[in-house]
Parts: sequence; C-alpha cells; structure tokens
Amino acid sequence: MSHTIRDKEKLIARVRRLKGQIEGIERALEAEKSCGEILRQLASVRGAMSGLTAEVMEGQLREHVLHAETETDRQRGGEELIEIIRTYMK
Repeated sequence: MSHTIRDKEKLIARVRRLKGQIEGIERALEAEKSCGEILRQLASVRGAMSGLTAEVMEGQLREHVLHAETETDRQRGGEELIEIIRTYMK
C-alpha cells in the first residue's frame, strides 16, 4: 500500500488546514488588514506547504527507494524522486 494511501487521512487533514489558512488570507485582504499581518499569514501557509511537501517526499524516498522490493523499483523510485525535486526547486 502506498504511503499516500496509508497516510491519507493525515495528509487530507493537513491540506484542509492549508485551505483554511489560505481562506484566512483572503479574509484578511477583504478586511484590508495590514500588509504585515498578510505577510505573516503567507509565511505560515508557506511553512505548512513546505512541511506537507517534505512529509510526502520523505514517504516517497522511504517507500520507493530505501525499501523498494527490487533494484529496478529502487532505480525507478530514485529517478522519479529526482524529477520531483527538480520540479519542486523551480
């Protein structure tokens, strides 16, 4: 079973918290809050997104590279992770 399926509920909860934080930014903009307040909220969302990304990347590395069933699966998992990291770093 894939790590994203096994951890589905936990990951969905994190996504829902992110969604709430983004909605909070929208409300702050609509309420004409200070740019400092909006920037703090943006930083919070960025941190939460980075944490979620790191968690899923770690699961990818552990399941599809470190604990791959075959050397072919390990190679495939490693190559996929390289592509993901390249995309993430853009």
